[in-house]
Amino acid sequence: MTSAKKIAIAPFLGIIWFYQKFISSWTPSTCRYSPTCSHYTKTALQRHGLLTGGKLALKRILSCHPWGGQGYDPVPEKEPLNND
Repeated sequence: MTSAKKIAIAPFLGIIWFYQKFISSWTPSTCRYSPTCSHYTKTALQRHGLLTGGKLALKRILSCHPWGGQGYDPVPEKEPLNND
């Protein structure tokens, strides 16, 4: 991971850390997905960066409602660059 990418996602990872440590730990577990949305977002940002990872995370969070999806939904692997 490049240092620019680390710097760009650091504030968001800090917010996720705060949420997981101080908010999520005090509320009952009601997540419809595995991994949870906060873990999914953290992994998506680390794997795909701010723009693509943020888009994946937002899509996942917006689908987390009673009529949305549920079950195992991992972060997709990063597509390898095709240098043909």
